[in-house]
Amino acid sequence: MTVRHFLADDDLTPAEQVEVLDLAVRLKAAPHDARPYAGPQSVAMIFDKPTLRTQVSFGAAIAELGGSPMLVDGKLAGIGVRESVEDVARVLGRQVATIVWRTFAQSDLETMASYAGVPVVNALTDEFHPCQLLADLLTVREHKGDLTGLTVTFVGDAANNMGNSWLLAGASAGMHVRVAGPDGYRPSEQMFARAAAIAARTGGAVSGSEDPEAAVQDADVVVTDTWVSMGMEEEKAAREAVFSSYTVTTDLLARAKDDAIVMHCLPAYRGKEIAAEVIDGPQSVVWDEAENRRHAQKAVMAFLVARSAEQP
Repeated sequence: MTVRHFLADDDLTPAEQVEVLDLAVRLKAAPHDARPYAGPQSVAMIFDKPTLRTQVSFGAAIAELGGSPMLVDGKLAGIGVRESVEDVARVLGRQVATIVWRTFAQSDLETMASYAGVPVVNALTDEFHPCQLLADLLTVREHKGDLTGLTVTFVGDAANNMGNSWLLAGASAGMHVRVAGPDGYRPSEQMFARAAAIAARTGGAVSGSEDPEAAVQDADVVVTDTWVSMGMEEEKAAREAVFSSYTVTTDLLARAKDDAIVMHCLPAYRGKEIAAEVIDGPQSVVWDEAENRRHAQKAVMAFLVARSAEQP
C-alpha cells in the first residue's frame, strides 16, 4: 500500500488542494459526515513545541472523525534521543491510524513518514506549516470566493514556515503571493523557485521585496506573523529593531483594497507585528482562521486515509 502524507504544502497537487478545501467546506457545515476513524481508531498527536490551536483543533477534529486522539508526550518519549525517529515510527505505526507531529526539523518528520506505514501530518515544523495554510485558504475562500487571481501579501519575518507555506500553497491556489521582509528575512531563492514552478501551472505568481508599502498596495489579503518565532526568544530585541517598519498598522492596511482582510495565525503580539486596532478591527478574520484549523485538518486527514486505502 502506498501511504499518503501531508508534510509540505505541495504534497497536494493544485487539484487535490481544491478537493480538500471543498471537503472542508462540507465538513464545516456537517461536522460528522466523514468518519474515517470510526471504531474508534486512535490518532497519535505529538507536540514538541508550545501549542494551543494545534492541540485543540486536532483533538476536536479527530473526535469528530470518529477517532480517539492519543496525546504522546514527545519529551517523555525522547524521540530522537532515547529512541530513534525510525524506531518510534515503527512502534506508533502499529498502534495508530495516523500520526500528527508538531516538531522542529522537517527531516525528522520525513523520517517518521518513511517508517510509520500510516499517514503522517505536519502540524508545524521550522520549515512548513501546511495545515495552517489550508485553514487560511479556507478562510479566504469564505470571505472572498474563488482564490484564483487574488493578491495576498505576507509582511514581516517571511524567512520561516509561514512564509514558505504561503508561497507554495498560494501558488497552488493560483494566487499572486507577495512577500515583504528585510534582507535576510525572506524565503530562500530555492523556495521561490519551487513556488514559481507551481505558479507557472496555475496562473499564480510569487514575488519578494523589501518594501512593505509597495507589497501591500491593492492586496486582497494581508498576512503577518510574530517576529519572534519559537526558539528565537534570545533574538527578541534585535528582531524588533529589524522589523520595526513592518508592523501592520491602519496606515499600511489603507494601501490594500478597501475590502481587504487581515490574517494572523496567532499568537499575536499587539503593537509589534500588528496594531491592536487592526487585529481587533472589522477587517480582521483571525478568529475564523483559528476555527478553520479544525475543519481544514479534518478534511486533509480524511483525504489521506481515503487515498492511502485506494493505493495498491
